[in-house]
Amino acid sequence: MTSIPNREGTAPVTSAQRILVLNSGSSSVKYQLLDMRDSSRLAVGLVERIGEQTSRLVHSPLTDGGEKREHTGPIADHEAALKAVAEELARDGLGLDSPELAAIGHRVVHGGLKFSAPTVITDEVMAEIERLVPVAPLHNPANITGIRTAQALRPDLPQVAVFDTAFHTTMPESAARYAIDVETADAHRIRRYGFHGTSHAFVSRETAKLLGKDPSEVNVIVLHLGNGASATAVRGGACVDTSMGLTPLEGLVMGTRSGDIDPAVTFHLERVAGMSSDEIDVLLNKKSGLVGLCGDNDMREIRRRIDEGDQRALLAFEIYIHRLKKYIGAYYAVLGRVDAVVFTAGVGENAAPVRAAAVEGLEELGLVVDADLNAVRSDAARLISPGYARVAVAVVPTDEELEIARQTYALVNA
Repeated sequence: MTSIPNREGTAPVTSAQRILVLNSGSSSVKYQLLDMRDSSRLAVGLVERIGEQTSRLVHSPLTDGGEKREHTGPIADHEAALKAVAEELARDGLGLDSPELAAIGHRVVHGGLKFSAPTVITDEVMAEIERLVPVAPLHNPANITGIRTAQALRPDLPQVAVFDTAFHTTMPESAARYAIDVETADAHRIRRYGFHGTSHAFVSRETAKLLGKDPSEVNVIVLHLGNGASATAVRGGACVDTSMGLTPLEGLVMGTRSGDIDPAVTFHLERVAGMSSDEIDVLLNKKSGLVGLCGDNDMREIRRRIDEGDQRALLAFEIYIHRLKKYIGAYYAVLGRVDAVVFTAGVGENAAPVRAAAVEGLEELGLVVDADLNAVRSDAARLISPGYARVAVAVVPTDEELEIARQTYALVNA
């Protein structure tokens, strides 16, 4: 078996066709098994509430005759969770010991500046992911646990890290640096890293395909709108600016995160309200955004309340849209020429009122939404702008798992 070089290690070339994608959170593991011959899913599942008595595993084999299975009961840790996943896959003839399994692809939230591409996981790579824990304390530790557990289960199999931040490493310094003392910033790795990069990469390429062009020919503003939300300006297939920063807190109004805010608010709350840094952290990350404004972070519920005349819900929606428009306008200016504005993720793909409101009044920029096209519910990538529009407006469902699988498979078969 030959080996191919990679920036951090080597990966064996393989004729196996399956990729297992793992997304390990602090108390959960999401997984998908894909056949890369046709990008089909063989199984999907979730283990949640790991470490609790009420742990839950939901497994759905997608092969012929497979039936969804659900188990509840204590699952002590990630090792036990992944062993349970392996057992479920084995019941469907899709076990981790299968010679068809080419590699395991891991979602890793923070790769800093070092990792700009999918990377075979070595001891050196693990050490760097651990060094980045201070800038991703909620995410990287869980990612590390998932990797180590998978390595223990299949030490012979290539394990590949696909980083949320990687797509954004192409940002110029003028976009990535904050205007603070350079030595302080460099000493503490303070800069804009951006997140949701796997989604932005996938969606920007799919948008180019929808337009019948090569990604290198297209300038796109991607709006990833879920409970977490981010905007990215993509020029010729490369990120040139993104709304999230050192952490996922910066940028758009989100479900529970404030997004952009005057940093002096934190000092004010310390001095006037006597709040600790931890309390302010919780406020801005978990008690702000839509939930802080109106008590709900579900856009469907907010729209229902608006229809019933709820003024607090209406104000929350208007603040959300105002911030969204500001980023569309800003990134239009950054790109100079825009071929498409594209909506993705849970809110972006399903909330027609958000899409309509976000581009309303931007006709001078060439942005128009066709009401009938916008009202259509579909899982397909589609245009929602009329044929005469100067700038396309599109809805493109994101698929981060498929993107991780593609990057992983390409690396181990390069």
